[in-house]
Amino acid sequence: MAFQRISEIPREERPSYKIEQHPQAMSSRELLALLIGGENQIEIAGKLYKSCDGNLRKLGTDYTPEDVEGIGKVTSDRILAAIQLGQTLATPPDNEKVVIHSPEDAADLVQYEMSALTQEELRVIILNTRNHVIKVVTIYRGSLNSSQVRVGEIFRPAIKHNAAAIIVVHNHPSGDCSPSPDDCTITQAIVRAGKLLDVQVLDHLIIGANCFVSLNRRGLGFGEELN
Repeated sequence: MAFQRISEIPREERPSYKIEQHPQAMSSRELLALLIGGENQIEIAGKLYKSCDGNLRKLGTDYTPEDVEGIGKVTSDRILAAIQLGQTLATPPDNEKVVIHSPEDAADLVQYEMSALTQEELRVIILNTRNHVIKVVTIYRGSLNSSQVRVGEIFRPAIKHNAAAIIVVHNHPSGDCSPSPDDCTITQAIVRAGKLLDVQVLDHLIIGANCFVSLNRRGLGFGEELN
């Protein structure tokens, strides 16, 4: 399949036109093309997108834009700066209170960073009685299974901060956010411990590449009374 040069594409379909008229409707490839510029921007953006398996958060960590033919150092730096700016904008200031109303809110808080991790991490979002985020704490790094995870460690920061509730989050570096049997087993143990410690476990999220799963929403590891 031959790629079109930017001059051969109708004006209303070009990234430079869309960014002015319909920025929210632009795809990741189109945004990359706009950063790359030039006659072959669409083709080069497609190659760059494919090189990181569609996970732009991995650019600058696992992949470098400059490795793609047609992208020089200046353009590579521009792309990495845009990604860093996006991460900065997605991270609330320390003095801004974040409120969790849904699994989507919790996922938005950590997905940008956790979806790019090359190893598993388990984090705990600590909440007060109004579901304001007190802190996000990393508990484990490395391969996780039900025999390795000590439930007491998960609740330690919550007890320290006198938290009312927690949300447990871990990532799947493979990009597949499907829950495993171990994920469900760990969740059951965490939920039981939360009841004993009077700290409500609102959810357990699994973060993948451009996706997440709420185990509570799926009824996995949580009793029917919590759904």
